[in-house]
Amino acid sequence: MKIGKVSQTVLKRSILKPLQFHREEAMFTPSVEEMCYGIERKADENFISASAVLYGDEKDLGVFALAQVVNDLASRGAKALGASIHIMLPPYAYESRLRTMVEYAERAGSAHAVQILCAKAEVSPVVSKAIVYVNGVGKLKKGELLQSSNGKPGQDIVLLKWIGLEGTFRVMREKEEELAKRFVPTFLNQIKSLEPEIFSEKEMKAAKEFGVSAMHQITSGGILAALWEMSEASGVGIEVDLKKMTIKQETVEVCEYCHLNPYQLTSAGSILIMTDRGEELVAKYEEMGVQASLLGKTTADAARVILGGEEKRFLERPAADELIKIYEHN
Repeated sequence: MKIGKVSQTVLKRSILKPLQFHREEAMFTPSVEEMCYGIERKADENFISASAVLYGDEKDLGVFALAQVVNDLASRGAKALGASIHIMLPPYAYESRLRTMVEYAERAGSAHAVQILCAKAEVSPVVSKAIVYVNGVGKLKKGELLQSSNGKPGQDIVLLKWIGLEGTFRVMREKEEELAKRFVPTFLNQIKSLEPEIFSEKEMKAAKEFGVSAMHQITSGGILAALWEMSEASGVGIEVDLKKMTIKQETVEVCEYCHLNPYQLTSAGSILIMTDRGEELVAKYEEMGVQASLLGKTTADAARVILGGEEKRFLERPAADELIKIYEHN
């Protein structure tokens, strides 16, 4: 496609046309000339926003960015209503790729009642990979805001779902042909079947209703970064068991093949939760058929301890996400 903003013809044909889902709260629908978007406000509600920026060659890159935004809003106790999406593509990209990216994002958004309120695209000569920026807006009742800084000493730390799962999907998208030579189709299809797990707003709504202090999504830098960020925000120490960090066998094998550390791999949809009643929350999730595990506790001191059998080590500052290694070698 030509460098610069996509033409009005492309915008209408490959961006606006696929966008069909609409919410009544939306003040207006996306159009060629409209640069803004809005949500009608009620007196007893607050509106908050969250954003995500991802890059890569995946056609469903917008889905992963949308999942991060929806989950981040849910972790604050909010219901995502709508999102804007801005796609920047390299000059070698075809319009068909752009349309597919928008269609995938629209499909995921409508499945979770999130309207794409604004969608734009641009082709840049300085971009070698697609870049997707998603900004979402959600609503919550006044007085119900949850924050990562609300954790307290002596609380249980619960892990919702599995570490590294989103990263596994994205590695597979980037290296699907190569992985197909290493793993049987059944193995790769099993990974693909887990993709809906990257959206966790229903599970976090259940946690909010149960009564928790704080929730934090595991994204860039993986679970080790998320543990650091959450303990830093709340001003507490932590002591968690590495062996209790649930991980899918598919993630283990893909990470071993690609020489990646799954504990430092992005995992949208996987959530850390601080609560006074960790065992009860895990039992509640089990009743719902949702994977959850009790990792350990927060502490009153500043130590951030990771236990691994008889080994004990201290958590280090967040490192770069392991996905960078995939893009560096592509």
